[in-house]
Amino acid sequence: MGKEKTEKVYTNPVRCKGCGYCINACPQEAISVSDHVNAKGYNTIIVDEEKCVVCGMCYRVCPDYVFEIR
Repeated sequence: MGKEKTEKVYTNPVRCKGCGYCINACPQEAISVSDHVNAKGYNTIIVDEEKCVVCGMCYRVCPDYVFEIR
């Protein structure tokens, strides 16, 4: 049995501008573009929690503070 994750990645789609930095940085390919369009007119990202290992790469590369790890 694997160790259960105690941390989780949360996103704030309002801040997302769809730049794709997080998608390119994710070693697990857990981030993709969603169908959701925010108020700024950008397709936002979505995180696949099954694939995500909470490595923090998305948090580190995001210029718009979309990600929070708790």
